[in-house]
Amino acid sequence: MDGLDPTACYRALTTRDSRFDGRFFTAVKTTRIYCRPICPARAPRFENCTFYPTAAAAQEAGFRPCLRCRPETSPTLAPWRGTSVTVSRALALIADGLLDADEASVEVLADRLGVGDRQLRRLFHQHLGASPVAVAQTRRVLFARQLIHETSLPMAEVALAAGFGSVRRFNAVFQSLYGRPPGALRRSQTAPVTSAGPEVTLLIPYRPPYDWEALVAWLTARALTGMEHVEPGRYLRTFTNAWGRGAVEVSPAPGLDALRATLRVSDVRMLPSVVAQVRRVFDVGADVETIRAHLSTDALLAPLLAARPGLRAPGGWDGFELAVRAILGQQVTTTAARQLGQRLLDAKGESLDPALTGDARLQRAFPRPEVLASADLTGMGMPAARARALSQLAAAAVADPTLFQPGPSLADTVARFTRLPGIGEWTAQYIALRAVREPDAFPASDVALLRAATEAGGPRPTPEALLRRAEAWSPWRAYAAQHLWTSVALQAREPKPDSRTNTRARRPPTTPSRRKAHA
Repeated sequence: MDGLDPTACYRALTTRDSRFDGRFFTAVKTTRIYCRPICPARAPRFENCTFYPTAAAAQEAGFRPCLRCRPETSPTLAPWRGTSVTVSRALALIADGLLDADEASVEVLADRLGVGDRQLRRLFHQHLGASPVAVAQTRRVLFARQLIHETSLPMAEVALAAGFGSVRRFNAVFQSLYGRPPGALRRSQTAPVTSAGPEVTLLIPYRPPYDWEALVAWLTARALTGMEHVEPGRYLRTFTNAWGRGAVEVSPAPGLDALRATLRVSDVRMLPSVVAQVRRVFDVGADVETIRAHLSTDALLAPLLAARPGLRAPGGWDGFELAVRAILGQQVTTTAARQLGQRLLDAKGESLDPALTGDARLQRAFPRPEVLASADLTGMGMPAARARALSQLAAAAVADPTLFQPGPSLADTVARFTRLPGIGEWTAQYIALRAVREPDAFPASDVALLRAATEAGGPRPTPEALLRRAEAWSPWRAYAAQHLWTSVALQAREPKPDSRTNTRARRPPTTPSRRKAHA
């Protein structure tokens, strides 16, 4: 395939080099099986190998997934980001299930991205070696394979959760691909889950390094009581969507380059979207090596990247929730924004049964757009203009369910949000970064970014000057911003030199510049 060096790939295969896991897949002509570079099976002969950039490309070429190395557990990377933003956005929409709906098609996907369907197919074959439909089907098959292997869900619920239109179609695909029915692939014969609210635990892999401590610190500073709970080794929260309600617990998987996510849901059809949300919040798809190699050429960023090589850019759990919290945080500190969010959750959030969430500390869910669109938000301790902005944002989200999904470009995404009352450039860029997952989003007017970008002894740069400097950081400006924000947060947590002898140093810090400091 274009862009892959067969000799280098074979060398990585024979050495089982974990650095290449997720970057390519090896298809063996004699067995018609495709594997990860770290497969424990004996390495095939070079002349029997073909290398593909994605599992979908190998599967579309007629190869079936290996049962030993399990391609569904391979880290999902995005090596095409920066070369095809359109493909990256299309994959985000496919991950959200756009092509799973009966009425969905490649034409619908292309229209959402502002390109022709033939152009989109060409880009997919160029960068991924497979069509959009093949990518979507591979996603369904591999997710179903993971559910079969790691859970005890009944096969009918596995088919439903993975997005298959019917059990018959599910069985036919697995029989064609594996030469056996899906039930024969289950290693464990434990009793199937039959409750109305199944609990499943899945591994979500990433490529190391991974800075769990920094991500947990970011979540802790923003956690809302009753909806979220953060401990050093785990994160818990509630959620709702169109299918139902539930809760999730995420923690590092000991001894593995993966996170362990335990999900309790009222409907198994929620599982794909919830797993996608976990991946978004914890940014497990980031190719940190590629990002570090690009950003480390800048003298300001190089020491930050060296200090925290596994730093990720946390995402928002839900686009609407993130946008609401961003508006609440306008012109105030992180603590003040959290307090406003807590009032909103307590007053308008949905009550949940701890029997469903599995934890008495998790008893509320963030209010849905339809609730806030008709709610009276006066008396919440915020300016009237901000309350109106929240109401109009909620109305826009109800009118357009695709509001927080990727568009044709970053500029299009930012313009989409700045057209809404009460949302300026900073808020739009922040929503694009956290909710839409635009890797090049960059809120240049952020006061913390400006402070972090100030050279020793020099004046603080203007937003325009910082934006010019950040041009060299593209297409990874969001990660540059995260490193700068983290450096400021670490400095703020450092004790003052006289903190042990001067009691006045223990007083809470005064509110900083009210431009923006909660990123």
